[in-house]
Amino acid sequence: MEIDLSPKLSKKVYGGDGGAYYAWCPNELPMLRQGNIGAAKLALEKNGFALPQYSDSAKVAYVLQGSGVAGIILPEKEEKVLAIKKGDAIALPFGVTTWWYNKDDTELAILFLGDTSKAHKSGSFTDFFLTGPNGIFTGFSTEFVSRAWDLDESTVKTLVGSQSGKGIVKLAPGAKMPEPKAEHYKGMALNCEEAPLDVDIKGGGKVVVLNTKNLPLVGEVGLGADLVRLNGGAMCSPGFSCDSALQVTYIVRGSGRVQVVGVDGKRVLETTVKAGNLFIVPRFFVVSKISDPDGLDWFSIITTPNPIFTHLAGRTSVWKALSPEVLQASFNVGADVEQKFSSKRKAEEIFFPPPN
Repeated sequence: MEIDLSPKLSKKVYGGDGGAYYAWCPNELPMLRQGNIGAAKLALEKNGFALPQYSDSAKVAYVLQGSGVAGIILPEKEEKVLAIKKGDAIALPFGVTTWWYNKDDTELAILFLGDTSKAHKSGSFTDFFLTGPNGIFTGFSTEFVSRAWDLDESTVKTLVGSQSGKGIVKLAPGAKMPEPKAEHYKGMALNCEEAPLDVDIKGGGKVVVLNTKNLPLVGEVGLGADLVRLNGGAMCSPGFSCDSALQVTYIVRGSGRVQVVGVDGKRVLETTVKAGNLFIVPRFFVVSKISDPDGLDWFSIITTPNPIFTHLAGRTSVWKALSPEVLQASFNVGADVEQKFSSKRKAEEIFFPPPN
């Protein structure tokens, strides 16, 4: 049975004056369910506050635009309050409780990509809120909550019943919230737009890889990630994850063309992608991208914390490692054609600038 790999946009799940929460549906993007991947997006307006919650999935969060404050509580640890901004990637292991706040005029948009293999619904995140009409404590009797919190029932009813907003609320202007601490940021997040580049090819593109070396917490999440910025008209070499990982890609900026080739050399996807699109490349399938003139940026997670890729063009490709005799026999060509093939792409790797 063929699986639809075409890119999809997210759809609104809930929201109000403070902002909205969007998600990609596994019924529309079947690879989410098959690959046990969840994808969602939070957009907070000025003074928007995403109420404290925990999830059934480990995730990587990536700040798409704006700036704000994130509260993160690891199990049995103190609250970490981080100043976050565009380009920040944050590892969110199982069991963390989070809240998010935007005090600025610019919308704060955060992408969430994660592993749903242990989730209630494969391909979807299920969030559990601590407060609000859908909060956990609305389900317990007043007696149970009173005993748990050591409070009289009247106070319990006030605490549990006062918040009418579901998931996202808008706080009053000037509302006092915790101030972020610089020391809380270290080890919890990494700004992919400011981190040292793992790849920087003139006229081609740049890559920052998120792994256990620069953000050890991703080891607990079980996912790796990268931010790729492809120059206008440049090409990303055909390649695949050689450690059986899935690659989940969100287009952050720009547009371009994508081709994916699978089993028996069959092209399973040929399309144009644009900002906001999400698509998934199955295990061992080969993907290549060519950006439009304005360039193409994408953020990807890979379902292993330290991914390994094999490229099929460029200086580091498998072709350059094969002996001339094997190439000639494999392609069924003479030495002259093989030499012409082998003489190309000796300097470039991964990204190829546009033709002159």
